[in-house]
Amino acid sequence: MDLALTKDQEMIQKSSREFFKKECPYEKTRQVKVTAPGYDKKMWKKMVNLGYLGIIFPEQYGGSDGEFIELTLLMEEVGRAIAPSPFFSTMQCGLPILTYGSEEQKEVYLPGIAEKGDTWSLAHSEQSGGYRISDIQLKAVSDGDGFVLNGVKLFVPYASTSSRLLVSARTSTNNISVFMVDPKTEGIRIETMPTIARDDRGEVSFVNVRVPKSNILGDIDNGDIIIDTIIQQSSVLKAAEMYGGARAAFNLTVNYTKERKQFNRKLASFQVVQHRLVNLLTDIDGLKYLVYKAAWSIATQNPDRILNSAAKIKANSVHTDVCRQGMYLHGAIGWTEEMDIGLYHLQTRAMNFDGGGSDLHREQIACELEKQTPLFKQVLTCS
Repeated sequence: MDLALTKDQEMIQKSSREFFKKECPYEKTRQVKVTAPGYDKKMWKKMVNLGYLGIIFPEQYGGSDGEFIELTLLMEEVGRAIAPSPFFSTMQCGLPILTYGSEEQKEVYLPGIAEKGDTWSLAHSEQSGGYRISDIQLKAVSDGDGFVLNGVKLFVPYASTSSRLLVSARTSTNNISVFMVDPKTEGIRIETMPTIARDDRGEVSFVNVRVPKSNILGDIDNGDIIIDTIIQQSSVLKAAEMYGGARAAFNLTVNYTKERKQFNRKLASFQVVQHRLVNLLTDIDGLKYLVYKAAWSIATQNPDRILNSAAKIKANSVHTDVCRQGMYLHGAIGWTEEMDIGLYHLQTRAMNFDGGGSDLHREQIACELEKQTPLFKQVLTCS
């Protein structure tokens, strides 16, 4: 495994970092979070023109034929800048279309993402608020040349402004399918859900919504495989975003402790503060290794399910701890929105949810371990 970046990847990392630093300062983040549509459309257009939306797609669909590592680098910089945008949700849907879509579906939808900036959103979670396939209750009943959808999806990101929705629905008692749905279709109602992070999440209701069979992604009753792929890929991408956010929150905290004085001494000079910072840095570096090893495994067509889940579990823990400890070390003022550290802290619960929570990924690791032969039962040979 070689985690060293190529010159092209280093250029992507550097240029995207400079882009988000210029286009999305903290004050803009504060502003766009409280105004519709929850992100800066001008910045989004610039991201499209720079090729960010097509970085992972083949050239024939308007992309630049990049690798998963490059997409991971972009997600890290989105997290570092805490840039509100539908980038993650759109990639969460675009990647499975690339993998499971028919040639016609790819030609219709992927250039729209890569070249026009069409935004997509995954409508999967329901009352449980999780990613478990067993929790899906929204029904899709076959009717002539299509299906009729009835049910409710919750916490759908940027639902009110998305060009398309990727919807999981139960097509039989034990199976689900995935549909590509126009949110303007008759029978769909979208209501904004207030959240702590003040990100744009919606409740999407489906009442006798007709969807043609041509809008099924992959095969009928094969949606569990698609959703599993989405979880595997999005867990790593979200972990990369959280790593970038944790690193930025840590840097804010370190800089603050070097400037703030108590008892005529800088906070950074106190040993207890130093110990906290060292522990946080150790965790952040450990998260970086997991994220990029998982991304490298996906990029080399050898994905590791245990590694993907471990990266998301670690990200959920480290990102939350770094943001919380950062607020502690800022003191009472850290709990106000006046301080930039608070912007990162507000995102912790939403980011823990996206790509699957820790409980889900612990279950996935346990299932994978159960498939393996315990070490004490293996026959070891020495050469």
